[in-house]
Amino acid sequence: MTNSYTSLVNQTFHFPQEGFDVNEDGYLEFNGLDVKALIDKYGTPMKLTYLPKIGMQIMKAKKMFAAALKKHKYEGKYFYCYCTKSSHFSFVVEEALKHEIHLETSFAYDIEIINRLYERRKINKDIFIICNGYKQKSYTSRIARLINTGFKNVIPIIDNKDELKAYKKSVKEPFKLGIRVAAEEEPTFPFYTSRLGIRAKDILEFYVDEIEGNEDKFQLKMLHIFLNKGIKDDIYYWSELNKIINLYCQLKKICPELDSINIGGGFPIKHSLGFEYDYQFMINEIVGNIKKACRKAKVPMPNIYTEFGSYTVGESMAHIYSVIGQKNQNDRECWYMIDSSFITTLPDTWGIGEKFLMLPINKWENEYHRVVLGGITCDSHDYYDSEEHINEVFLPKLKNSSEKNEEGLNKEPLYVGFFHTGAYQDQISGYGGIKHCLIPSPKHIIVEEDKNGKLVDWVYAKEQTAQSMLKILGYLR
Repeated sequence: MTNSYTSLVNQTFHFPQEGFDVNEDGYLEFNGLDVKALIDKYGTPMKLTYLPKIGMQIMKAKKMFAAALKKHKYEGKYFYCYCTKSSHFSFVVEEALKHEIHLETSFAYDIEIINRLYERRKINKDIFIICNGYKQKSYTSRIARLINTGFKNVIPIIDNKDELKAYKKSVKEPFKLGIRVAAEEEPTFPFYTSRLGIRAKDILEFYVDEIEGNEDKFQLKMLHIFLNKGIKDDIYYWSELNKIINLYCQLKKICPELDSINIGGGFPIKHSLGFEYDYQFMINEIVGNIKKACRKAKVPMPNIYTEFGSYTVGESMAHIYSVIGQKNQNDRECWYMIDSSFITTLPDTWGIGEKFLMLPINKWENEYHRVVLGGITCDSHDYYDSEEHINEVFLPKLKNSSEKNEEGLNKEPLYVGFFHTGAYQDQISGYGGIKHCLIPSPKHIIVEEDKNGKLVDWVYAKEQTAQSMLKILGYLR
């Protein structure tokens, strides 16, 4: 038995696995991509987006829901929505739209994206647009404008009792409505009920007082619930899901127009080689529970909507860094310093303690040891020291940096990849703006299929420059 990094991985996990393998030259491949070749071409630090993965995720979910509907002889339909807040980039949204999906929005400016997509003929006016969030006038007015210009499947999700008044004043066409049901938060939260949505016990009264009798102007079509922790097989999830199912059954008896349930809050994605999640089992259980409750209440089964954000785009991206130095600060802690910052490029690692799937790109045959990864800001919190599956970070040992190869050149550094980083990181870090310690945003490389199905790579954004930051800060006019 050797102490190589390869032996560590093979002893701990099933490897290779979907999306990850090591080629005959000893370099890690990501979804079949030669990551080392991209490093040689573009350098590090680098953000890498592999667009075909988005379609693979969408089609996998659609296939599993289709199987569940067939298994249970379910009478409603399934609709896949992408929530744009996970990643607003045009190349992400347009790639997702190639696979016959619908969209969910969160703020007024999302509606400007909808308008652009329509102008570019990426969508038509039949697409379902689920409008979530606590809405200011700038948001409700844009929603009204969409409806008034012929987008017939825009569904504003009522977040509070006063929101409907805005649409009564500004929408000139008959339109659809949804209501967000305020979820009870997990016991670990410092508050009991979500700030978003209307309490379940108030919804029947709200429907009777404000919606019933106005069917020629607007119709309640959807009940929506969002669970921050996503779809998980635990008592909390099933309790909250059953709450909205039972509410649907009650409302359906007095509101024949109601025909849909939106189970917002998505599937988890792989953040460890030890990740295990039975997607098909969960989908089967969700569909089965809804059918069972509807049969018992003797009401028609609703259409099922999901809003998958991280699941759609998360596994399509990676962040690649070089280890630029090693520091042994005491007898127990070995630091590997990367050529970027975790705070600025992967803010979830710093802000909420998120763990991403981390693997070396090269040196898999070197011995391994426990390390702490450090960013180059002067902030003491700019580090990454634990992996979800083993609570430690193990990486290959570095050889003496003065070692030369046969050509007299320094040997290549250790490259480290953080994978499945495609959701929220750019939005939270403030893409294109000022970063902590003025650490620049890394270059962003896109890999996509051309019209002939051949993979091509191109630079979406170069590394952020000092001049761009100085201009924002007012030093350049």
